Amino acid sequence: MSHPAMTFTLGSRHVARLGYGAMQLAGPGVFGPPKDEAQAIQVLRDAVASGVNHIDTSDFYGPHITNQLIRKALHPYADDLVIVTKVGARRDDKGNWLPALTPDELTQAVEDNLRNLGLEVMKVVNLRSMLSVHGPVEGSLEAQVEAMIKLKERGLIRHIGLSNVTLQQVTDAQKMTPIACVQNHYNLAHRQDDALIDQLAAQGIAYVPFFPLGGFSPLQSAQLTQVAEELNASTLQVALAWLLQRSANILLIPGTSSPAHLQQNLASRMLTLSPAVVQRLNGIGQTL
Repeated sequence: MSHPAMTFTLGSRHVARLGYGAMQLAGPGVFGPPKDEAQAIQVLRDAVASGVNHIDTSDFYGPHITNQLIRKALHPYADDLVIVTKVGARRDDKGNWLPALTPDELTQAVEDNLRNLGLEVMKVVNLRSMLSVHGPVEGSLEAQVEAMIKLKERGLIRHIGLSNVTLQQVTDAQKMTPIACVQNHYNLAHRQDDALIDQLAAQGIAYVPFFPLGGFSPLQSAQLTQVAEELNASTLQVALAWLLQRSANILLIPGTSSPAHLQQNLASRMLTLSPAVVQRLNGIGQTL
């Protein structure tokens, strides 16, 4: 394989660069229970059995349900498993996503995660900026980072990460505390974080892209489809392989509620893209 190393540092641990995102284990709209709980539990167990040791979750998925499924499927947890959660949002009774960024709300969220996961300490917690639901916007997160530092001092959090943030917000937070990872929207077509990824790579800090195929409005690209057909792979496998080759500090968290799709996603570890193919795929971001 011509990939860079297939592990990278997350906090104080080395994790496999292809992890698992638990968001799709909840019901439609990431709200309510899954239609097949047994299958959801099977996917989690299959992921860990296949070498995944980085699971991304949040107590506002469901809410509470995804974390409870993780506990049911995997507790007591393997020593090398890193479960990463995020705080900063909550759900109302209709499933809407609302900011929950006061120090009390952040504390409550961390305590909820610990309780539902059956943990005494979270290895990594991402502070998700909710200054806008639709992507990073500038604005101070100082009070929120300060609240996270207090939770770290209490021993509830080992490492602090950031999500849905700008380069300036990362820089400002780093003046206050070490940042273990950044989780933002990034994929073949959504390349606004190129400079941030390179800066974090130089610092040895993980970058965790979400929506590898564009999220709620999937990426439609004839170029991507054509490359996937030539390589006898799925479009998602190609998109994941491109991310793995984009930078050694990128950790992936593709999600699925299907055991078969899980194995397809994990197979992207074995897919090596030639420089010519990478160049073709790089053009997608410039044409959309």
